[in-house]
Amino acid sequence: MHTSAGRIRNVALVGHRGSGKTSLHEALLYAAGATTRLGKVTEGTTVSDADPDERARQMSIAATVSSFAWAQRRINLIDTPGDPSFVADALGALRVCEAAIFVVNGVMGVEVTTQRLWRRAAELDLARLLFVNMLDRERADFFRTLDALKAAFGPHVVATEIPIGAEHEVRGVIDLIDMRAFVYDGDGRDNCREVPIPDELADQAQAYRERLMDEVAENSDALMERYLDGEEISHEEIVDALKDGTNHGALFPVTCGVATRNLATNRLLDAIVEDLPSPVKHGGLAVGDLTLEPDPDADLYAYVFKTRADPFAGRVNLFRVYQGVLRHDGQVVNTRAHARERIGQLLVFAGRETAHVDALGPGDIGAVAKLKETRAGDWLAARDEPIAMPSVPLPAPVMAFAIEAKAKGDEEKVFSALRRLQEEDPTIDVHRDPQTGEQIVAGLSQVHVEVVTARLRERFGVEVTLTPPRVPYQETIRARAAGHGRHKKQTGGRGQFGDCRIVIEPLPSGAGFAFVDEIRGGAIPGGFIPAVERGVREAMQHGAVAGYPVKDVRVRLVDGAYHSVDSSELAFRLAGALAMRQALEQARPVLLEPIMLVTVSVPEASVGDVIGDLNGRRGHPLGMEPAGGMTEVRAEVPMAELLSYAPDLRSITGGQGEFAMEFLRYAEVPAHLAARIVARARAEAEAVRG
Repeated sequence: MHTSAGRIRNVALVGHRGSGKTSLHEALLYAAGATTRLGKVTEGTTVSDADPDERARQMSIAATVSSFAWAQRRINLIDTPGDPSFVADALGALRVCEAAIFVVNGVMGVEVTTQRLWRRAAELDLARLLFVNMLDRERADFFRTLDALKAAFGPHVVATEIPIGAEHEVRGVIDLIDMRAFVYDGDGRDNCREVPIPDELADQAQAYRERLMDEVAENSDALMERYLDGEEISHEEIVDALKDGTNHGALFPVTCGVATRNLATNRLLDAIVEDLPSPVKHGGLAVGDLTLEPDPDADLYAYVFKTRADPFAGRVNLFRVYQGVLRHDGQVVNTRAHARERIGQLLVFAGRETAHVDALGPGDIGAVAKLKETRAGDWLAARDEPIAMPSVPLPAPVMAFAIEAKAKGDEEKVFSALRRLQEEDPTIDVHRDPQTGEQIVAGLSQVHVEVVTARLRERFGVEVTLTPPRVPYQETIRARAAGHGRHKKQTGGRGQFGDCRIVIEPLPSGAGFAFVDEIRGGAIPGGFIPAVERGVREAMQHGAVAGYPVKDVRVRLVDGAYHSVDSSELAFRLAGALAMRQALEQARPVLLEPIMLVTVSVPEASVGDVIGDLNGRRGHPLGMEPAGGMTEVRAEVPMAELLSYAPDLRSITGGQGEFAMEFLRYAEVPAHLAARIVARARAEAEAVRG
């Protein structure tokens, strides 16, 4: 039997790196009895962060799903990465949940990732609850953090608890709804006991309760009237009004505690089941012309929100059922691939273990392995009907490296493994540079790419090296020039003869290449003219300045000569190449570099420093405008100046800046820089020769 949708809570734990999401995930599992011990991030004993690279870095890299019971409800809890380099999993988790718990560091307050994910949660119309964590740390301050949350997210952020004690002396919380106090002794599962509200906190607790009541009553005309008249509002009425306001995005409750000490996590579990909506309460999902309702008797629709690459099990797909029931040993249709897939064992995650289930109903989350065609973003349905989830806007990969297998013969293995990791993390870009021939892997940061290489080693057994990618310089000409190529060889028997004369001229930027046949009188037979063009194109792959490809040139074939016996396509191809090389040297060749259009999103306070830095990179700012609480700066910058921009931008903006770039055009390299590039290119060529 599957769990009724009305008894399910799908919740994403989100927030900035270092806010304690994984510790909170661990404490919630322990408090609910899903695990037997309280795991520690510092000891590498947590349920999530189980991969070696996560434990080594003591940070979440991939989302982890845990399913457990509390108060006769089923909670699907998704612990998400807080580092911006791995934001794709956090965005994917928000997509399939009705609610999000924003975990906030009680020392640091509101941080950039928290703000960005809050905006995304608002776009998805998710219920949001906040948990102020780490209140036992030095300089932790719940009330300062609460004020910061109100400033960042609006006045409807309202405390439902306040702490007892501060910093190292924090020992419990006061429930502002029931006006009851609880203290916690140790970190055991039964560490909570009720105590009278401390006298020194009674007035403060009453003041914050009145603020809570003001906000709750404001969302109900009936309650507001009674509240203003001084009537007592029952606990059930407050809870119902709070739940309704939270579900509709009118109220954002703030709770607090210390995850590593299991302090107040039992109360957070109560808040999850009491205040956060079920799939039924949240309502159906509109996808195109369809509205998917959490109805077990309707046609099946399940959305795959994450794919894990496993070297043994292949793809492991995590999914959310929106409508109908998914059963093991059944058949479904992948609506993207238009292919039937057989469902083997259905899995749910319980602590470190997986459990097999026979069926998963609407609203539930689970996993299935070894589907042939299915990957993240696909729909599994009862019938082949077009359906597509609106795409999640993901940051573009900006930190690129050339990647090469250490062992000869492993190239295909590396490429295949990278493709599987790309299915797991869509912010990884893998491609081959058509000009340099390098295999490129790009991510959101250097750490991101380093994690990719670690997973290649740990999961797929291949070692790779990373080097900064080469800038794809090109060359062009600035003047008209003529070239003469003659290939003549006589070595006994049939010889080789080809002779051609060309004129080359510059074309406008972006025009590419043009070849014009101006032969008259049969000076070169028509059958040999394509061979001349092939020779010209071959010569253009290695320009006269530094050996980079040549672009934006018109070549006119104006004259030539042939031999009735010795002429051949090979001879004219070689003659064409000779003529082109000669002409290029005389046509004022210049070096070109790619210019990128860069869009940088930064806090207002950092705009001046960012623009100054872009100017120092030979950039030309194009303007700026406000965007989602940040300022967006646009500029044209040479690619060569952006190879190390990602870490530099993080340093300038305190980790709050991000950028995207796209190719714009090629432009001439300044002479003083061109000389250095040419010298480096010639030195590399000499090293290759020997």
